[in-house]
Amino acid sequence: MDCKATVKIGNYSRGGQTRGNNQAQDHDMGAQEKYIPCGILDEDTGQLYLNFGSSYKTSDFIVDSLSLWWDRIPQPEKQQLDLIQIKVDNGPESSGVRTQFLNRMVEFTDQIGKSIQLLYFPPYHSKYNPIERCWGILEQHWNGALLSNVETMLAWAESMTWKGKPPIVHLSQEIYQKGISLTKKALEAIEMRLLRNPSLPKWDILIRPC
Repeated sequence: MDCKATVKIGNYSRGGQTRGNNQAQDHDMGAQEKYIPCGILDEDTGQLYLNFGSSYKTSDFIVDSLSLWWDRIPQPEKQQLDLIQIKVDNGPESSGVRTQFLNRMVEFTDQIGKSIQLLYFPPYHSKYNPIERCWGILEQHWNGALLSNVETMLAWAESMTWKGKPPIVHLSQEIYQKGISLTKKALEAIEMRLLRNPSLPKWDILIRPC
């Protein structure tokens, strides 16, 4: 699971030769419309899920994207799961010390009734996260395309493939508030729910449902 760099909507060349009329802006003139892709790759099935957010990249946006992914999984597959391992980038919105992210992950674990293990990549190693290869395919796929509106952006995302499968794409219009954090007392209650690996307490966290 990881978020990609913000996608700016407009007639930008995106580093490649443009298709069609070959007319594009080669400088950012101050894009007014931007979207944040959050991707979840199911390594067992090869299915890629993309949620494009129109607000901010926050802990809430990331966990809401995870919830959308869970809603799309068929019930028989859910019943077979006991433990969900999530490989996470150690970014500021989803790190092992981000209070709101951990709070939402505990809530999500209780909601689905499954244990979740958060596995973080060390600094400067997020490129080894399998989802990064998906982002590379998406960049190649729409390189040179003029993503002049949100419909075009979504259409290009839906037409890419990963291991022969098109991604499941969603557009989120939810408005998120930045800078949400827990009080010390609330954090203490959350920490009681986290089973941190003694050797890697910030990078290997197990959460069991109540």
